Order: sequence, then structure tokens, then C-alpha cells
Amino acid sequence: MNKETFDFTRIFIDGEWRLGKSERTMTNTNPFTGETLFDIKAASEEDLDDAYQSAKRAQKDWAKRPALERQGLIERFIEVMQQEKELIIDWLVKESGSTRIKAEGEFKASLLIVKEAATFPLRMHGEIRPSVVPGKENRLYRKALGVIGVISPWNFPFHLAVRSIAPALAIGNAVVVKPATDTPVTGGLIFAYLFEKAGLPKGLLNIVVGRGSEIGDAIVEHPVPRLISFTGSTEVGRHIGELAGKHLKKTALELGGNNVFVVLDDADIDRAVESAVYSKFYHQGQICMATNRILVAESIHDTFVERYVERVKQLQYGDPSNERTQVGPLINKDQIERIMDELEKTKQEGAKVLVGGSVEGNVIAPTVVTGVTNDMPLAKNEIFGPVAVIIPFKSDEEAIEISNSLPYGLSGAVHGGSIERATRFALDIETGMIHVNDQSVNDEPHIPFGGEKDSGLGRFNGEWVLEEFTTIQWVSVMHEQRAYKPFFP
Repeated sequence: MNKETFDFTRIFIDGEWRLGKSERTMTNTNPFTGETLFDIKAASEEDLDDAYQSAKRAQKDWAKRPALERQGLIERFIEVMQQEKELIIDWLVKESGSTRIKAEGEFKASLLIVKEAATFPLRMHGEIRPSVVPGKENRLYRKALGVIGVISPWNFPFHLAVRSIAPALAIGNAVVVKPATDTPVTGGLIFAYLFEKAGLPKGLLNIVVGRGSEIGDAIVEHPVPRLISFTGSTEVGRHIGELAGKHLKKTALELGGNNVFVVLDDADIDRAVESAVYSKFYHQGQICMATNRILVAESIHDTFVERYVERVKQLQYGDPSNERTQVGPLINKDQIERIMDELEKTKQEGAKVLVGGSVEGNVIAPTVVTGVTNDMPLAKNEIFGPVAVIIPFKSDEEAIEISNSLPYGLSGAVHGGSIERATRFALDIETGMIHVNDQSVNDEPHIPFGGEKDSGLGRFNGEWVLEEFTTIQWVSVMHEQRAYKPFFP
């Protein structure tokens, strides 16, 4: 199907494209041009129930299919992804405001995660363990959970949806996806199109495009799903965790971050500058792993700031469809207003804007702010935009205290001339992931991905997501008659 002609104006349930039953219509908008991409009739709770029930029916047979059949499906999906690369990138650019640079990177990361998922059907191994009872053995079977609900975000919609969808299906689960309202295609509907081409049996993947106010709680509280996979803000994640806990459901939550990028006094400054610019401005800073606070040792602070500002001034920003653009638009006006309000409040508290600070449409010019302390709005809140704040520190101990002072712990980075010193420093940071002499935006398909504290629960990728999306059943087998003494003398 030609990328300009495929119609994504319907939801996808039980293998069929159909109109949502809500009375409300949702508008999908290009965040750079402001043009309407399409309108879609939203899903209702009735649609959501249909989706979960069809997933439940389809999953029982799917889990019993031979491992090689499930592996074959994922391998065909990989082929379809590669065939439809331009479709995926085109929608990432026009729907999520991704630059082509970022869209290409997101496609590559997604492809790697799906290739990893293709190995899962043959990694569903169990165990046989001895028993304390004579003549008995203990068998441990790893089984698919059943149905998984996925709530995908708008910032890296394709990658952060497929990292749950592909592993879940490979393992033997069925999936219901509710994409973010800003990215209904790249966070949801496009997967129905791609998996349909790959030959996925109907009912195993269902996409419900709807408003959080109408079906947000219901997708969590519905009795069918065994696990809810959510990527998004800590505030919403906490609410989902509360709802899921009330119904004794598992959750995999990847939430907000207030990540530090620490430059120790023996760091290679030029190397740290380049790494910190990427770490802050890739995809306009709209990444959970993006650097929020840049901490720089006082002895090299001024030199670092001078070189950092010089590098930021060279960034190309504006139209995301231009192949040279490095910084594109934010997803919507609400994000612009929130960031500019926090920038103004931070300036009122004594901070200085060295470059940037202007807005055109949904684009914020790459901005650098100094004179910031850890209690100012831009430091204590997750920015999620192209504004860099730089904070000096006197000692490693002070930098560790600043880093750990806030309730987040997703990612981070530390630069230092001594690898061992920088590594010791990294180990003292309360975070799920941290990178020495690199930037904070890292994700590898075979390495555990997740946060500590208010940044989430559980881990994605590799054997860790396999653990999240399965359950263990203990089956014991008596090979000879057991004597139930002293109950029966």
C-alpha cells in the first residue's frame, strides 16, 4: 500500500478495521505545520471490551503454537518493517515531529529490539529441580502471561510501543494497545498494518485509539489483562500503578527522569561538550533519558560553558523534514507553554540565558541557561525540551548529593579522565542506568532498561522483559507412591 494512500482513520479490533463507537472524534495534527493529518472516531469502553475479549480468545491457541511458528511471525514482521521503512519514517516526521535524523535512529533501534524478540520463542526454557520428597521431581514451566495492555507514549512512539508488542507476541501473549492521543499511528495503528501484512492471526493485536478521560482507567482495570506496560510521566504511572495494584495486576512502568550529566574536573572537555549537546538536544530533549541537569566541576566550568554554547549555536533547528535539521518542533503548544513558563520563573530567580530562548510555532530555539541552582524550576522539574541548564559543583561528594537529591533515577552520564574514578562515581548515583564517558540516551536490545525510585518499576529488553511478560508454573510429579506419615500411620 502506498504511504500516501493508506487510511489510518479506523481502529483495529479482532483483525478488522472499524470505526470507534465513541461519540467523540480525535484530530491528528502535524506539530510543525499545524495541518490536520486526519480525524478519527475514538474508541469507547465497548470497543475496549471487544478488544480485550478478542485478545483473550486468540491468545489461548497462540500460546500453544510451536515456538518456530511464533518466531517465524516475528521474522516476517522484520521483513515487513524493512519494506515499509519509508512509511514508518514519514509518519514519525509528520506525526511526532521527529527530525529525519531521529526517525532513522528510532527505526534502527526498533529493528534491533524486534530482532531480539525473534529469539524469545526458543528461550522459553523451564527447569527440573530435585525434591525433598523421595521419588518426586519438580518441574518449572515458563508460560505466557495471557493478555498484555500497552499504553504507548508520543515521544518515541514506534520504538517504545514495539519494545512491548514484539516480545509479548513472540512469547505467546496477545496485546491491546492504546497509543498516545498525539501519535495514534506511530504508537499504535501502524503496527496493525505491519503485522497484518506479516500474517498475524486475528485477535492477537488490537489497537484502540481513544482519550484517556474515556478509556484510560478502563484499559488498566479491565479484568482480562494480566500486565500493563506503560511508558510516560511519573504522575500518570503512579495512577496506573495504583489501579493495577487494586486489581492485583503486574506492571512494567518506565516513567519520568531528571537525569544528570556530570563533568568531573579531569574530563576531556571537548569530548564532554559534544556528548552533552547530543544528550540534551536529540529529539528536542523529548526523551525520558535526555539530560536534564549538566553538573560541571567549578575548575573547568567557564571553559566548558564557553565551548558548549559555541557548539549549541551551530545546531540547525526548524523543519523536521529537512535532512539537515537537528532540533525540530515540540509535540504541542502545551509543552511550549509549560517550558517557557519554567524558563521565565528560573530567570526570575537569577539564572541567565546565554543562547536561545525564542519560540517560533512549536519550535524552541536550542537554549542554554547558567547561574542555575538545583532548586530552581528548570533543575528540579523534568524539562522534556531543548533547554540545557548548567550547574557548577565544588567536589565529587557535592555532585553526588545534587544528583541524588531528586526523586528520579532513570539514566545519566559521567565524564572523567580516570575511568575507575568515573565508574566509582557512577556507582554512587541512584539510577537504573548510567554511562561513563558517553551520553545519557542509550538503549540496547539485550541490556536491561529501566529506572529506580520515581522513574519506574521493572525492566525492558532481553531476558528481563521475558521475565516480566511470563509467569512460572510449578508442576510436581510423584514417580512412586508416597507415604503420608504420620497422617496415615
